[in-house]
Amino acid sequence: MHWLPAILTLPYLIIIFLIYRNLLRIKPFVLTIDPKTPVTIIVACRNEEHNLPDLLASLSKQEYPSSLLEIIIIDDNSSDNTFNTACNFSGDSNIITIKNSGSGKKQAIRTGINIASGQLIITTDADCRHGIRWIKSIAAYYETHEPDMIIGPVTIDSDNNLFGKFQEIEFLSLQGITAGTVIAGNGTMCNGANLAFTKTVYKENAENLHDEIQSGDDVFLLHSVKKSKGAIIWLESPDAIVKTNESTTFKSFSLQRNRWISKGRSYTDRFTVLLAIVTFVTILTQVSLLIASIFNIHFFRVFIAVYIIKGIADYLIISNTAKRYNSMKTLDWLIPVQILYPLYVIWVVCLTPLFFRRQKN
Repeated sequence: MHWLPAILTLPYLIIIFLIYRNLLRIKPFVLTIDPKTPVTIIVACRNEEHNLPDLLASLSKQEYPSSLLEIIIIDDNSSDNTFNTACNFSGDSNIITIKNSGSGKKQAIRTGINIASGQLIITTDADCRHGIRWIKSIAAYYETHEPDMIIGPVTIDSDNNLFGKFQEIEFLSLQGITAGTVIAGNGTMCNGANLAFTKTVYKENAENLHDEIQSGDDVFLLHSVKKSKGAIIWLESPDAIVKTNESTTFKSFSLQRNRWISKGRSYTDRFTVLLAIVTFVTILTQVSLLIASIFNIHFFRVFIAVYIIKGIADYLIISNTAKRYNSMKTLDWLIPVQILYPLYVIWVVCLTPLFFRRQKN
């Protein structure tokens, strides 16, 4: 009888093992051609004057013909010197700086795409850094496969402490789920820090981005393209990796998670919703078993068994991703992160929205 709750974790284990099997099919893309596709880089930013110089320097060093490249920086109603910082950058003549025609990241991206001349649109964020062949690898992959959307890898640079490594391991897990589901033709998530799509595809799906929700410019586009049977592929290449920074404060970390939760309520993609529910039920089962063990020690044995089995499944995804991104040392922090993770998920899903609602009031 005490072991019956463990059955609730079976759907999660099945899905995770299927995703892991998909990850084993990944083969790195080898760059062998010089692509000729006109590319537009879109960067929507708000209050990013401190990050922009590094980003623009990174983009100006790209190994891509300047005649085929334009970079559009859209200032989303910044209160700092973001607009002038972009305007005054002298390292690249292909940079266009404009103001958002409305408000919010989705409208900023739309504003940039409306004037984009490139056939292939690539989005990234102001706090990201890129290798010199980032654009070239994406454009070459596009010319090789001609998809509607390309999802690229994103990694986090974190400090060597529990807070930083927690974020890095969570990100490795998310990247593993992203790659594994996309490879199976059933993509659930993506990251606008490294996302490419054709201008035509964006125009066809622009009405499905839920402008009433602050975030989700990337995932809602993915789900819309997926629903319309568009070709969505994963790009595995060290040249295509984009690096971003960790959240340095608990407040910024919480704000980001609150944005994730807010868009999740509007997901209509069935597999994405199923994965979210299955994951939450599994986490809730863990926490419930731990609480129940206070009153009956037999539940503690079940909790330990569920914890170990789920931990093994998660390890397969995280270690595979860490190995591909040369981040295996991060796994030294996996056990403490796994201990905290159930409580973290409950906090994110149940308490974070309530906290920010009270803050607004």
